[in-house]
Amino acid sequence: MELRVLQYFLTVAREENITRAAKLLHITQPTLSRQLMQLEEELGVKLFTRSSHNVVLTEEGLLLQRRAREILALAEQTRRDFAHDEGQLAGRIGIGSGELHSTQFLSELIAGFHQLHPLVQYELYSGNADNIKERVEQGLLDIGLLVEPVDIGRYELLRIPVQEEYGALVPECSPLATQGSLSPADLAGLPLVVANRELVQGCLAEWLGTPTDRLNIVATGNLQYNNAMLARAGMGITIGLRLAATYEGLCFLPFTPALTSGSVLVWKKSQTLSPSVSAFLGYARQYLSGISMDKI
Repeated sequence: MELRVLQYFLTVAREENITRAAKLLHITQPTLSRQLMQLEEELGVKLFTRSSHNVVLTEEGLLLQRRAREILALAEQTRRDFAHDEGQLAGRIGIGSGELHSTQFLSELIAGFHQLHPLVQYELYSGNADNIKERVEQGLLDIGLLVEPVDIGRYELLRIPVQEEYGALVPECSPLATQGSLSPADLAGLPLVVANRELVQGCLAEWLGTPTDRLNIVATGNLQYNNAMLARAGMGITIGLRLAATYEGLCFLPFTPALTSGSVLVWKKSQTLSPSVSAFLGYARQYLSGISMDKI
């Protein structure tokens, strides 16, 4: 299976038309059709349902589309890792991060490393912890910034000296907004908008002292901004982390007793690191060793 043919396949899948895809790829329509037929023969499956006007992916075609994107992305990342000027560190580092307070610290870390190695480029991926771990496992990301706990059996890690603090976003017009913090009693029975990760919901349930299935969860989501908009629309109280961000019409109230978690940089165990990633992690270790908590 050639990378070139996978690119052909993805172009046809996107355009849903072989003639149009052939023009974009600067090859003839018969040549493209032949390449697709050979790919189907190689895999032993039918990838497209064809009609006189368009082609549509089959279930097997949808699976190959997802895998082909991952394969080509990994191939491109590998090419960039080895593309560098003699004597100068270059390449690209893929880093995933959720919506975390410690992302600000990560940005300062990247900026400091970039001053030393200006030819290195960065590809930042935003998602929740599950998305990021999956992409690290697949080799599509080199490093992930995650909230603890983390499976230390699968990852190497560097602990970030920033505590993530949980609380709630409430409308400024709410009676709760006048309080400096929120206790479990303040949230009892209220409609809640929470992250869709079971781990986060479990931590919240434990803090509230209420089983997860008895929480009044009216909506879940993987991005705090979207969840915050639901709170602003009066849907419920949004549970999330304190971020370096403000939302018009909402205020953040921390929990009391405090509910906090550490954050870590992780990368896959026993993997061969590119020169740029290895140098970045070395810089991160040195940078972190010089940081004291009173500077955070």
